[in-house]
Amino acid sequence: MTSFDSSPTLTAWRTLLALAVVFVMLATTGWTAIRHQNGPRDALEAELTAWGKARIGARALPGPDSPPQQLATFFSSLGSGQRARLADRFPLVVGNLNGAPVTLRYHANRQSLAKSLDTERVRVNDAHLSPDGRHDAVRRMHRFEALMHPDRQILAFDPSGSGKVAEVFGDLDDAERVSVVVPGVDTNLLTFQRTARKYTAPVGMAQSLYAAQRAASPGTRTAVIAWADYTAPVGVGVDSAIGRLAENGAVRLTALTGALPGDSSVALFCHSYGSVVCGVAARHLPDRVGDIAVAGSPGMRAENVAGLHSRARVWAMRDGDDWIQGVPHMAVGGIGHGEDPVTPEFGARLLSSAGAVGHTGYFEPGTESVSNFAEIGVGSYRSVSCASANDTCRGGIYGDGTA
Repeated sequence: MTSFDSSPTLTAWRTLLALAVVFVMLATTGWTAIRHQNGPRDALEAELTAWGKARIGARALPGPDSPPQQLATFFSSLGSGQRARLADRFPLVVGNLNGAPVTLRYHANRQSLAKSLDTERVRVNDAHLSPDGRHDAVRRMHRFEALMHPDRQILAFDPSGSGKVAEVFGDLDDAERVSVVVPGVDTNLLTFQRTARKYTAPVGMAQSLYAAQRAASPGTRTAVIAWADYTAPVGVGVDSAIGRLAENGAVRLTALTGALPGDSSVALFCHSYGSVVCGVAARHLPDRVGDIAVAGSPGMRAENVAGLHSRARVWAMRDGDDWIQGVPHMAVGGIGHGEDPVTPEFGARLLSSAGAVGHTGYFEPGTESVSNFAEIGVGSYRSVSCASANDTCRGGIYGDGTA
């Protein structure tokens, strides 16, 4: 929490408790969350340097950090051949460029994946590679092969470090409503999808949500993004207890939502540490983001809904046996993420999570949690199931989504 009782004893006690939690985290993780986040200059940085020197005719290319609308105007001024040549020459830049046409990004990321796959194939056969290094290269090679399947729509891809990736389910260009799944700790290229425990990984979460939305409202044109395009904390360590990575992720999430094509309504579905990212991003999100729903949240870096400074409706749920409820919900000296979003004091609309099991079960098909997410995603607010029998979570919302 960000404000406390005026008693010095109480304040000191809460500070010591928060610090004790962090020290336990550090002791059990060995500072792995810090040790693995940094890396050398990578292929993306090399492409960005070359992009800055390139020309189309007499024109310089726009800066990669230009507003999405400016980038969209630039790409619309090019012929199809010029766009394709840019994507082939600078695939890592174009594939991650908010404002570039969605289908062009898919094409560029396929080129980047092919190059990354070739790199890993070379690594696997390197006689100087350690057994752990070879194991990692094989896993990355298999991941790149899977992401290159013809029916996959990869919206973002960066192989550097632990990797970043985002995938679209549905037609993003034509969607009336777009949902973004924002996952939590231990999210990276290798954990982006899983065969076992499928619905605990971003791809499975998004697939389950997309299927539930189509079942809930077959006539609504929806798209769902599995968004692992930020550096998430590694394990329950120091990075998961502070806001540094959430702040960086919030910048990227805000950029994504501001660059989505068309005028679709957007809903965010934020799990675990992903809800910290959504909370930090809330005040900067465009008005098209009408809903922020969190599950298994350690806090949103705000004392209450008003503290998020967002016009979006805020929803929250937590399963009864989710271990996250045992994490101290406080904020002391930058440690911790603030008030628990499922407390009445926070002021979120509380949803049922019946059927979900534990911290990672919220997107399992057949649960009320994923059904509720789907109803929010398609704008069917009257159909959500509240956490309590008095239906208070639907108060003030009409069929058209206005409050």
